[in-house]
Amino acid sequence: MNRTEKMFKLGALTAAAALFLATTTDVAAQSSRNCGPRAAVVEKLAEGYGETRQSVGLGSNNSVVEVFASTETGSWTITVTMPGGLTCLVASGQSFETVADALPAKGSDA
Repeated sequence: MNRTEKMFKLGALTAAAALFLATTTDVAAQSSRNCGPRAAVVEKLAEGYGETRQSVGLGSNNSVVEVFASTETGSWTITVTMPGGLTCLVASGQSFETVADALPAKGSDA
């Protein structure tokens, strides 16, 4: 392999590494914007959107899944809190309604 080939391969490797770092950093930065300490996330949902916790459940890996919503505006947010305390926003939307549908009778096609 001559010097020109080595320089070309080194340049290609450097470009690939730079591209990898740029895309990885962007993904990490994007996900960090949607996560934070639970207390800060709950405070932001309450003060910024008037949302309070409507339901809670245990998810996989002992994560806590919560639904926050505002009965005034209809906005809603689903969060997941990891065992370490990091809370991430998973989904959000509008037109929240509380429903309490009864389960169908056994044997019926519902």
